[in-house]
Amino acid sequence: MTYHYVVIGGGSAGSVVAARLSEHPDNQVLLLEAGGADTSILLKMPLVFTALRDSAFDWGYWTDPEPFASDRRVQAPRGKVLGGSSSVNGMMYSRGHPGDYDEWSRMGADGWSHDEVLPLFRKSERNWRGEGPAHGGSGPLEVTPYTSDEPVAGAIRETARSLNYRVLDDFEAGDPEGFALPDSTIHRGHRASASKAFLHPARNRPNLTIVTGAHVTRILIEKGRAVGVEYLKDGKSVTVHAEREIVLSGGAYASPQILMLSGIGPADHLREVGIDIVHDLPGVGTGLQEHPLVPMGFSAKKPFRFSRQLRADRLAWSVIWWLLTGRGLPASVPLSSIAYHKSQPDLARPDLETVFMSTNLAANVWFPGWRKPAPDMLTTLNVVLRPGSRGSVRLRSADPLAPPRIRFNLLQDPDDLRLLRHALRWTRDFMRQGELADHVGKEMFPGGALETDAALDAYIRQTVATAQHPTSSCRMGKDGDAVVDPHLRVHGIDGLRIADASIMPTLIGGHTNAPSIMIGEKAAAMMLAN
Repeated sequence: MTYHYVVIGGGSAGSVVAARLSEHPDNQVLLLEAGGADTSILLKMPLVFTALRDSAFDWGYWTDPEPFASDRRVQAPRGKVLGGSSSVNGMMYSRGHPGDYDEWSRMGADGWSHDEVLPLFRKSERNWRGEGPAHGGSGPLEVTPYTSDEPVAGAIRETARSLNYRVLDDFEAGDPEGFALPDSTIHRGHRASASKAFLHPARNRPNLTIVTGAHVTRILIEKGRAVGVEYLKDGKSVTVHAEREIVLSGGAYASPQILMLSGIGPADHLREVGIDIVHDLPGVGTGLQEHPLVPMGFSAKKPFRFSRQLRADRLAWSVIWWLLTGRGLPASVPLSSIAYHKSQPDLARPDLETVFMSTNLAANVWFPGWRKPAPDMLTTLNVVLRPGSRGSVRLRSADPLAPPRIRFNLLQDPDDLRLLRHALRWTRDFMRQGELADHVGKEMFPGGALETDAALDAYIRQTVATAQHPTSSCRMGKDGDAVVDPHLRVHGIDGLRIADASIMPTLIGGHTNAPSIMIGEKAAAMMLAN
């Protein structure tokens, strides 16, 4: 069983790589995905995305105890299904700041400046605005606007204006600092995952083979070249070979895990777990980055529409309506605004993000006489965009079915703690201003009584989670700790590239699905150019 190209992982980047390579009929392409097909109705309905954690579509990962976050284990969700995390995420389309990519270029990632990657973002998307300088109008990925009918969403916007914050129409048209509702990867009320956008139109091509339920155990290396892949399918070991290249698109956890299982990684660690060293590459699995996130909740002075629609009978009818038309509550998420803002006015880029959700985190289906509705609450998710903390991905053992050891080292950098403390105070102050004060009341958590640095720091350590944007565990660069070069080729191994968020030199100041798709586009373009 020999192909020209073998792509490991059918997520945000791998779906793109496989689809683009197979556009050329002479290329025989095999895509291996450990998860199953993306056909479940739950994967299509935007409303239920939070219910996909700890489901059959999630790897179920948790970190080792986080030493700077009260020794808590933190959940690390990742999609285990065709489409990867693009099939289970919050469907926000976000590229980050243009300066993020210029920073990559300054760090040695030649060809990855914003002006150089913008055509790839445009190539991938079919934006609701149509073709323009910032957006594509004919790509496979449907990008549509988020909308909100909650009055509190308008109050957030007007309060921002009254405080002289920018209120934007498009986060991706230049500097994203300010308030707006983002674009989404939702089309006609259904999730537009990378697999739906790129693989579904390509799956009947005779030169593209997609195998789901294929758990890769290692990459075969002969004389310094990647030549094949071993994987488990239905309990049986299968070996396939690649005549040209193998592309590893497992994501920030699986890509370093598979490299280390293949003998490529830090030599000392590989010896510890009993794996023969094929190539000592110290940077594999080091430098893991994530956006730390801390929630806040504020009581609602006026009822929110979202919670009323969660009444069981109303929800049942809305699901039927959605099945028939693609419209209604199941086609949406309770997002009211996003703000990208700065902790200091002289910064070149926003270093904080606040997500406003018009829902109680404990909201659930309710019905009179059965279950009371959760109290209405405006929830904010407060995020540090450019954290200084660095974590790692390591093997738990030589068993390829064992989950990797993940540690973010959240709050390792004292500046991350300082920024989260600033973010909580900024949000607390913003809620008391303008029109928003007419909609929002008491601070439910952490609670207004927590005012000192020590009290807020304790709350942050006890509640910090992540925005589920892991990156940089197989970093691109030219230094000794880099894993891939600017062409995404693994240092020291021929015929092997990595294309996913793990190659980001630094974590971007935004969400990572759209940049991962861009990385897939660039990887495929570079391979086809050869």
